[in-house]
Amino acid sequence: MRLEAKNITKSFGEKHVLRDVSFSVESGRALGLLGRNGAGKTTSIRILMQVFPPDSGEVLLDGERLRTDRVRIGYLPEERGLYPKKPIMEQLVYFGLLAGISKKQALQNAERLLDRLEVTEYRDRRLETLSKGNQQKIQLVATLIADPQIVILDEPFSGLDPVNAQLLKDVVRELIGRGKLVLFSSHQMNYIEEFCDNIAILHEGKIVLSGALRDIKRSFPRNMLEIRSTDFGRVLDLLRAGEKPWLAGMEKQEDTLAVTLRDPADKGELYRALAPCADALDAVSVREPSLNEIFVHYTKGASV
Repeated sequence: MRLEAKNITKSFGEKHVLRDVSFSVESGRALGLLGRNGAGKTTSIRILMQVFPPDSGEVLLDGERLRTDRVRIGYLPEERGLYPKKPIMEQLVYFGLLAGISKKQALQNAERLLDRLEVTEYRDRRLETLSKGNQQKIQLVATLIADPQIVILDEPFSGLDPVNAQLLKDVVRELIGRGKLVLFSSHQMNYIEEFCDNIAILHEGKIVLSGALRDIKRSFPRNMLEIRSTDFGRVLDLLRAGEKPWLAGMEKQEDTLAVTLRDPADKGELYRALAPCADALDAVSVREPSLNEIFVHYTKGASV
């Protein structure tokens, strides 16, 4: 499957929330939909789910207008939507029925997912009695209860400790491996980098950057390098000795030396300068920008 938002615009009164927004994601892939607060992410998600229509543009599935009666969408909202005083299994079955599966199938799916997320012991408890992390896992069960083809995850790792975050990461990998179409919205860039081949960054209602994350990183100037060494003293002495017009700057960090060249073509000059201490070098590599740095570069000055 291929889900595509095509030239979407949306206004509420005089406020233009989305302006000609386009992005796409395919089965077995994950797309990171990024943006600062107020950029239009939630509005985009609600239009994808047909909570309300766009003013113009369309949402397509395999080239045809998306119909939610023909495809199941699982949505994990940032603001959790379960009932705190209701027994967990009772409401999971309820959400399964709402999604169009039978009570028997809902029970089976709920039992399987509760076991997979290691919360079976809470099946008959009220949600409000659980920790925030376990409530989050129950919310994910509700998201996946009907085995949706499209899965939308809004800040899925919020409130999870490292062990539960790892468990959720494993589940997300399984979804992608099973050919689900996954859309992430998160401010935790490390998770986006881990799962998403492609990203789309919203800024003030417009897509300011989209495409394959690997290609985006390689499009930035490649004049910053990281040096790892067993003897940084020798490395620094060599780089400080004599005139080196090709060297723009150095910064010693915890376990690396960051070197900035005046031109990416000057890598050969750096390698020749380091040759006398080659035995002390563990690695010399181009430093690509992190997704966090890319995000800040394209969204700085956005309203919060």
